[in-house]
Amino acid sequence: MPELPEVGAIAAFLDDRIAGLPIRRVDVASLAVLKTADPPYTALTGRTVVSAGRIGKYLLIRTVPGDADTPADHSADDPDEVIYLVIHLSRAGWLRWSGKLSQVPPKPGGKGPIALRVHCGLPGEGFDVTEAGTQKRLAVWVVRDPKDVERIATLGPDALGLGRERFGEILGGSRARIKNLLTDQRVIAGIGNAYSDEILHVAGLSPFATSNTLDETKVDGLYAAMRSVLTDAVTRLDEASVATMKAEKRTGLRVHARTGLPCPECDDTVREVAFADRSFQYCPKCQTGGKILADRRMSRLLK
Repeated sequence: MPELPEVGAIAAFLDDRIAGLPIRRVDVASLAVLKTADPPYTALTGRTVVSAGRIGKYLLIRTVPGDADTPADHSADDPDEVIYLVIHLSRAGWLRWSGKLSQVPPKPGGKGPIALRVHCGLPGEGFDVTEAGTQKRLAVWVVRDPKDVERIATLGPDALGLGRERFGEILGGSRARIKNLLTDQRVIAGIGNAYSDEILHVAGLSPFATSNTLDETKVDGLYAAMRSVLTDAVTRLDEASVATMKAEKRTGLRVHARTGLPCPECDDTVREVAFADRSFQYCPKCQTGGKILADRRMSRLLK
């Protein structure tokens, strides 16, 4: 799943290429991905992209009326003139840039991975929003305010904008398992399954540790780990193209998706806890005092 570093890098990649350019056309191959109808997606045609950015794990493309000759900041201060294309890539979504986009719209309801195609800039330029697999969870909104998207309106503070004091207050006020707290977007926005595994490994904490039982030293360590893991990932992806970001992400992972491989810190075997549709990884020696977590839902440390 694309998380804060990847979505931020995709947004920066797009911003470099489409800010100030017109949207020539939007093709929808899967009507199921559209979660709004007013404004219609066709309202994006002919508008100028002001910027591409992110909120949490959501990609935001800000547009205003105009064309290629309209200054990029036209109507930027008038909220009634702004329309956003909001994209949540979910677990298997991605963005694919091309300078040779087909001018033939993708077939609606087709079996291919393309969900949405945006023609932006010169003829042939633009990007496809794709989704692999059979579980279709990718979502797209066309809105006048990002907070019109309920899931954005209820986001917690951004993981990289969160101060240590507020972080401690969040942990101290929750009985949730720390893995669940880190990935709850209503509590802290931007962290998903992969980077929460990495953060907990760096912090030396069990995924099943209870948030409000951590002492100040452990909270300090967890906060520092969150900052370092995310900022390191952002730095690694800074110069990457969207075509190479997935591979670049994998090169930086210590435990996530490395079940059965040696931990890079202690050489113990990386273990996995699997649920119905997902799993997480950890190092017993680094994180649980050598104890193995039972591989079932609502696991507890084996005695």
